[in-house]
Amino acid sequence: MKSNSRYEIRFSGSGGQGIITAAVVLADAVGTLDGKFVSQTQSYGPEARGGKSKAEVVISDEAIDYPKAMHIDLLLAMTQPACDAYFFDIKPDGLLIVDSSLVEQVPTSRAVAIPFTRIAKKEIGRELVANMVALGAVGYLSGQVNLKNLQKTLLARVPKGTENMNKDALQAGIKEAKKIDLKSLPRSFVNEWEAEV
Repeated sequence: MKSNSRYEIRFSGSGGQGIITAAVVLADAVGTLDGKFVSQTQSYGPEARGGKSKAEVVISDEAIDYPKAMHIDLLLAMTQPACDAYFFDIKPDGLLIVDSSLVEQVPTSRAVAIPFTRIAKKEIGRELVANMVALGAVGYLSGQVNLKNLQKTLLARVPKGTENMNKDALQAGIKEAKKIDLKSLPRSFVNEWEAEV
């Protein structure tokens, strides 16, 4: 990562998919444990549950003057409507990550498709944790967070008794993302924390 760079991530999907929780965990890990500057914002569509939902995390090595994302480096789209609505905000060299269980039409070749919902259902036994599978992939592919710190933050935030399920979901996302050929992605996506995982 370039020093003093601003890196913008948008998590998007529908209300009820845990998009905001995933963004909050990432922002907390980056700000509290990694010691970077971070801002986190969110918004719901008018329908709330089931409507479009987005949450943004802006990460920087220096103070952030504007808290909202303007030029997205990485967009996570967990539904087709979210992908269609927010794709245009990605930088020309930005990356789109979609849940291939729910997004069938991908508008760019600069995309990574991972079946987050299917993985959550099949490997973890709960579709509910698809957001944590996605968080693992976003954490790894963005290269913006220490993955040990991401897991530590996640475990501190989830309801008691669900720690193992959430940890397994996060690890499943990281494992799936590691299968992606990082060399085919823009230089900024090479994970600086990879050696620590």
